[in-house]
Amino acid sequence: MNDTTLADGLEIRPATEADLPAIVAMLADDPLGATRESPEDLAPYRTALKRITEDPHQRLVVAVRAGRVVGTLQLTLVPGLSRKGATRSIVEGVRIHADERGSGLGTVFMEWAIATSRAEGCQLVQLTSDVTRTDAHRFYERLGFVASHVGFKLAL
Repeated sequence: MNDTTLADGLEIRPATEADLPAIVAMLADDPLGATRESPEDLAPYRTALKRITEDPHQRLVVAVRAGRVVGTLQLTLVPGLSRKGATRSIVEGVRIHADERGSGLGTVFMEWAIATSRAEGCQLVQLTSDVTRTDAHRFYERLGFVASHVGFKLAL
């Protein structure tokens, strides 16, 4: 995956280990993340980053403005048999730094994810969002996403 530099100086590039403190801080910077993330211990995140970067179907990226990480997301490409053998992408872990929320960065970032999915031959982009994140739901709907399914999780 190549770096993408946009007109406003925003760069979208693969995440590196040096980005982990900023990424984990964004993951922890909300009521849900505060209960499940551990910014003080980056060891499990380093292990996960290694697994992600070794998997050719994974894209963990950061948005960087003026040398500062201001967003992150993970894009997973999933080949499948349904929909006539369609490949779909799953967008996970979307976070925008608190200082950048409302700036349009989220839209630019998601448009990047959609364009990248299309370029990778995906026929569908999907994501899940916690039921309590109503602002996020409105955001995704404005981008054209449809709340078409009910998601289920089983903690292991």
